[in-house]
Amino acid sequence: MPATPEADLRFNEFVILQAQNAGLFLGQIPNPLSGEKEINLRAAKSVIDSLEMLEAKTRGNLTANEEKLLSMALTNLRPLYLAADDS
Repeated sequence: MPATPEADLRFNEFVILQAQNAGLFLGQIPNPLSGEKEINLRAAKSVIDSLEMLEAKTRGNLTANEEKLLSMALTNLRPLYLAADDS
């Protein structure tokens, strides 16, 4: 019987920080220095790619809540990226 993964708050904080970074790069969050919304598709793609890699590499090693958080972050970010890329 496999061991149940233990929760690690650092994982949740990391995923949330990366999702916020992607939101910043996709113009969803104003730049804290300028107050302006800016789009940097290359940076946003890099963050999303990193979260996708994290999802693949941690599959089966996350708690249900960690898995849900990571999945929701990607589910929310992917269409935002596609919409920004089409503009």
